[in-house]
Amino acid sequence: MLRGDAVVQPAPAPQPSTVRPPLPPVTAALPPLAQTARLTPPPATQPITPAPQAAIIARRPPSPPPAPPVAPEARAQSQTDVTRIAAAAIAAAEAQPSTAARPVTPPPLTRAGVARISDEQDFDAVAERETIESDAERLARMQAERVVIAPTAIPERPADIGPNIIDYALSTTHGVGERRHTRRPISAARHQRSCMAFRSADLAQEWFLQNGGPGRDRQGLDPDGDGFACDWNPSVYRSAAAAARN
Repeated sequence: MLRGDAVVQPAPAPQPSTVRPPLPPVTAALPPLAQTARLTPPPATQPITPAPQAAIIARRPPSPPPAPPVAPEARAQSQTDVTRIAAAAIAAAEAQPSTAARPVTPPPLTRAGVARISDEQDFDAVAERETIESDAERLARMQAERVVIAPTAIPERPADIGPNIIDYALSTTHGVGERRHTRRPISAARHQRSCMAFRSADLAQEWFLQNGGPGRDRQGLDPDGDGFACDWNPSVYRSAAAAARN
């Protein structure tokens, strides 16, 4: 409101107070501990009275009665009976026929006294029991017992059992890795998988020749085109044939 030249501002509204009033002091006294809880003392333990010695002895099992003493005459009679029974058993065993095996001749002993299988390689030992005449008789006996086996003809190889890798090895002269046939490029992994299907290189070469090889390679057994499947090497058969001719 305007009153003359002075401007009168309205009084601010009172704000609510946030200060809490103080708590009243605690005047109640706590009761004494003796009045709130009464402790009960533990009961006294009773002393253990040991059992009398007579009661312990009474609970033991009774001991067996002692054996009656053996008279000297009865003891001597028992020993005589045992001796008579043993003598009868020995006599019965000697009366039966002997079933023991014949004695085995021990092996000859070396000079150190150690047994060994044979002393045929010991010149001194053989010279003691053999002579020139006994050697001649033994040689004649061995010649009489000799059996001569006559050689037979080699059987013909059937033609319907598949290609012969030995004939193929001897019919070629080039080495491993020398290209003789055209091949399509294949991966090394495929070549390895194909060769793992055969137990040996000879079996792989037989299958290769029987299924289009060496001109065709259907399974990737000969990627370099030398005509040899799965690292098969014909030099083994060529060397054997050369040694047989010489």
